Amino acid sequence: MIDTHTHIYMDSFSGENPDAVARAEAAGVEMMILPAVDRESASEIKSLNSRCPGTTRTAMGLHPTEVGNDWREEIDEIFSILSSTSPVAIGEVGIDLYWDKSNIDLQKKAFIFQLLAAEKMDLPVIIHCRDGLDVCLECLDKVGNLPELVFHSFTGSPDDVRRIRKICNPYFGINGVVTFKNSASLPDAVKEIGIDRILLETDAPYLAPVPMRGRRNESSYLPYINAKIADILAMTPDETDSITTRNAKTFFRI
Repeated sequence: MIDTHTHIYMDSFSGENPDAVARAEAAGVEMMILPAVDRESASEIKSLNSRCPGTTRTAMGLHPTEVGNDWREEIDEIFSILSSTSPVAIGEVGIDLYWDKSNIDLQKKAFIFQLLAAEKMDLPVIIHCRDGLDVCLECLDKVGNLPELVFHSFTGSPDDVRRIRKICNPYFGINGVVTFKNSASLPDAVKEIGIDRILLETDAPYLAPVPMRGRRNESSYLPYINAKIADILAMTPDETDSITTRNAKTFFRI
């Protein structure tokens, strides 16, 4: 399995980051993608990647909730910090209107800028989209030649999947939310997406899957997500593991 979105470099793992990587490996996770959210996280990612180069890969980007008036300078710094790590994607970037709608114009500018940067660098993009699908699709529609995309932490409906596919044909990152009892429409969305466009992710330290819900999430919990997807699609866990791993290797070119 490949955890295509994990923040095990964060402070909540301080002092045990390599141990968390080792636990993930023991659970069958062969690789973890570490997406940046701001300049501080870029340095933490670089440090963990240098200690665990065989099992971690980096992604560089400015998270929409971190976008401020100096967004261009911060992106430049993030790219500068992580460029030497051979990043496999731009991310995580996008639109987040859950916490703050006041900086929507800056978010759109930063998102489009990073989409265009990904096109120039020939890198795929990890999209964060929370309460902002209309705006996100508006931005994607403005960029002519889109890079390969994944909608990280996708929790939408089958109709949302169909709306997105009118603009592009992305992958969808499915995490622990799919195991929650209140994620009523997500299993149907997983069926709409189909296994060939699904990537596994934990989004650790957030959104721990059942039966670990309430704990700090980590990449070693990825098998629970894989098993739930297998159950939804009437497949075996080995089958979903094999196909989603292939999908991740294709998307990130690893």
